[in-house]
Amino acid sequence: MEIILKEDIIGLGYKNDIVKVKDGYGRNYLIPTGKAVIANASSKKVLAENLRQQAAKLERVKAEAQAKGEQIANAQAIVIATKVSANGTIYGSVNSLHLAEALQAQGIEVNRKSIVVKDVKEVGQYVAKVCLHKEVEVELPFTVVAENQPVAEAPAEVPAEEVAVVEEVVEEAPAQEEEVSEEA
Repeated sequence: MEIILKEDIIGLGYKNDIVKVKDGYGRNYLIPTGKAVIANASSKKVLAENLRQQAAKLERVKAEAQAKGEQIANAQAIVIATKVSANGTIYGSVNSLHLAEALQAQGIEVNRKSIVVKDVKEVGQYVAKVCLHKEVEVELPFTVVAENQPVAEAPAEVPAEEVAVVEEVVEEAPAQEEEVSEEA
């Protein structure tokens, strides 16, 4: 069954899209709740006329979505601290709500339902997708770290004197092993 969506439905399509769905889904859920109408010839003509009249408005909405996308792309790195077990598994999971709150802390308002993230159940680096408009999707990299773990700093340059001392110790160690094996 072909239908015309009257609103954005995550995983199905965006407003004014013509999509194919199973008959029961369209007849029993989408049409009665007012989320879609049957795509017959007359409703397609009405849709085309409405889209023609709203073209300027749609361009403005798309421009706003692109601006917000640039904001998200230029945002600071998102680090989410969470409780972690000894083997690195997260208690619970990190989801779109956590990412939306992290963006809001940076002053970027995003609907959490527009953030698509797979199950995050371990510490590491991940990428989420933010769907701001049907033509504007932004990748959002984020890092999940243990709550009480200190932040890893870049290794400082080791002075040459310490490197020489370490090399001497390494050279002496094999000689001591040879002496022990000769005595035995």
